[in-house]
Amino acid sequence: MANAEVEEEVQVEVAEGYTITEFCDKMIDVFLNEKPKTKEWRKYLVFREEWNKYRESFYSRCRRRADAESDPTMKQKLISLGQKLKKIDEEMERNGELLKEIQDSPTDINAIVTRRRKDFSEEFFRYLTLLSETFDGLEDRDEMSRLGARCLSAVSAYDNTLDIVDSLDSAQAKFDDILNSPSVDEACEKINSLAKAKQLDSSLILLINAAWASAKESPTMKNEVKDIMYRLYKATKSSLRSIAPKEIKLLKYLLNIADPEERFSALATSFSPGDEHEAKHPKALYSTPKELLKWIKIMLDAYHLNKEETDIREAKQLIDPVVIQRLFILKETIEEEYLERGIVQKPQTEDDGKSDES
Repeated sequence: MANAEVEEEVQVEVAEGYTITEFCDKMIDVFLNEKPKTKEWRKYLVFREEWNKYRESFYSRCRRRADAESDPTMKQKLISLGQKLKKIDEEMERNGELLKEIQDSPTDINAIVTRRRKDFSEEFFRYLTLLSETFDGLEDRDEMSRLGARCLSAVSAYDNTLDIVDSLDSAQAKFDDILNSPSVDEACEKINSLAKAKQLDSSLILLINAAWASAKESPTMKNEVKDIMYRLYKATKSSLRSIAPKEIKLLKYLLNIADPEERFSALATSFSPGDEHEAKHPKALYSTPKELLKWIKIMLDAYHLNKEETDIREAKQLIDPVVIQRLFILKETIEEEYLERGIVQKPQTEDDGKSDES
């Protein structure tokens, strides 16, 4: 009965001039000899609909040929081929299912990342790149690049979620709106508009910085995605010059205090503006531990990502090792003394802020 089934399968023509068995033998030859590297196999398996038509026949043919092979070396090659290809096949199947889930619920990317963070792996972003390369139209490729950028930003945001949890959804919504712009130029203009409207907040800046850092370091992301993220990052840096946030001025003041005890005392005062009836210095600046920590990270991002090109004037001054050390100490102090202990700060008013602008 088994022989009859094999014979029947041989007679079925699946492509011009090829029966199913001949087609599988041809693919086995391609994978073993013409394209022996596993990264090349993915380029074939990315066509899921087509591959699914032949996958079971292919694995069955591998097993039958391995069972019938008398040469031990070739026998092991066939067994290994079936095992390795099946592993990649299952990986790409998972990636395809994840992509479908994202496409079915594009506004729920944050929730999907939270639930399936481990599935947003290097292989998943490689899968998006491979899939994008199969599209003929530039519009389809661009759409996939933007989806990859949104996934990247959501993953970066999730990995830093403890730091920006309160404003994550709002920042992500703004970032998604930026990425959905018809062109990169219009996306950059949206960033400029947010800055002018005082809505380019620290959480959004951290999100854009993190997305560019991830894209820059990723060996699997397409250059189109990296270009998008780099231009958004540059537009954000340029816009920072028009914001002049009070936290930057506060950090400049704190970093200029040489005595550690005096610096920590000034830091504590910056988080405790006091009662409303108390007289305040007209140029005093106050902030909260969480907000000041965000701006410390933004300045460190600007320093680490691009020391030579940063548009944050204060970040250019961080070349001094002593200043960098003080900034790291401030960061650790805020994290350990104020955030980890759960110190509750009083709400700020519009005029709140600490230390003299100098």
